[in-house]
Amino acid sequence: MPLKTLLISIVLTSVYIPFISGQNITIEECQVKAEANYPAIAMYDIIEKTKEFNIANANKAYFPQGSFIAQGTWQSDVTSIDLEVPGFQLPTIDRDQFRVVAELNQLIWDGGRVSAQKNSIEVNAELDKRQLNNEIYTLKERVNNLYFGVLLIKEQINQLGILEKELQRNYDNVKAYMQNGVANESDLMIVRVERLKARQQRTNLESNLMAYIQMLSVLIGEELNSDMVFVKPDPGITTILPIINRPEILMFEAQENALESQKSLLNAGVMPTIGAFAQGGYGKPGLNMFDNQFNPYFLGGVRLTWNFSNLYTLKSDIRKIDLQKSAVNSRREIFLQNLNIVIPQQQIEIEKYRKTMQDDEEIIRLHTQIRETTEIKVENGTMTVSDLMKEIIAEESAKQAKVLHEIQFLMSVYSLKYITNQN
Repeated sequence: MPLKTLLISIVLTSVYIPFISGQNITIEECQVKAEANYPAIAMYDIIEKTKEFNIANANKAYFPQGSFIAQGTWQSDVTSIDLEVPGFQLPTIDRDQFRVVAELNQLIWDGGRVSAQKNSIEVNAELDKRQLNNEIYTLKERVNNLYFGVLLIKEQINQLGILEKELQRNYDNVKAYMQNGVANESDLMIVRVERLKARQQRTNLESNLMAYIQMLSVLIGEELNSDMVFVKPDPGITTILPIINRPEILMFEAQENALESQKSLLNAGVMPTIGAFAQGGYGKPGLNMFDNQFNPYFLGGVRLTWNFSNLYTLKSDIRKIDLQKSAVNSRREIFLQNLNIVIPQQQIEIEKYRKTMQDDEEIIRLHTQIRETTEIKVENGTMTVSDLMKEIIAEESAKQAKVLHEIQFLMSVYSLKYITNQN
């Protein structure tokens, strides 16, 4: 079964089946489902069927071609012979003439027109498919952006849950400090303010998460929900060779093939054609022009037809095609050059986040130690609750930065995969 047909089957069988809460989903699954759900996927079948019809029509050029003509005319003059023969009267031709003719033509040799036309149909259909491939390929980038957006927000919400528990723990501690005379009501309000801020942040994140999930659901054609497990891609899969395998390369090649097929059409168009014909008629006169009676007649033979007027523009038309091919080649070189500029930048970006993540754990560990030390000092009355809140927020910021760096690292990896089209 062809890949495109398989993708259509997948979407038809799965579009009405929502994901179950807690079910796992990966970024690769989303990419496949988004492609299968894309409305333009049906164009592959349309292109293929159109190509088959056009080729079938081209082959019919070798079928016998028939025509029927009926005409009646009146002539201002007719053929006559000014000759007097004693005892013999030459016949005269009537000025009103009638003819009914049926003609059958059979193409014997067409100079390569049908073959060139069929080749042009095939290469243009292939070009249409390549252009459609490019359009569908961009879905990967849209899926990547939404999927990693969901991952980032879910990680931030999880981290926020840890912060809220930490704030609740410190809220309870401050209440205990108040009983011991170490803290007062204003200290308790400071913690309450941070808890409210955390609640607002959660509300904002949950709203953004639902928006991202809804957009991703529309893209893949299946209902997703926030309870699902969006599997984080393995960060170890970062060895990507800088080999460009983008569908645009095949599209440029298809454009060149389509232009080359136009050359074949032009060359075939200046060749003569040979065919056989048979003609049957009934008219006045028949083949004997001096017989003024209605008579049937028949004739047949071989006919050579050559319209050489296309020779006048053949060279210039071929040169125009060569210029168009040069333009296609230039666009391909520009495309490759731009990618070759972006690829090293993306590789540097990946390495930057890799090194940044190596320090995140140590930064978090140090902030945790500072926060724990500050808690002890607050309990002993040598530091304020405000100082403790600053350290808690600093520790939270370090954890959020770690989450952000991990997602940015994965996004950079998948961005390079998209640029080079490697799995």
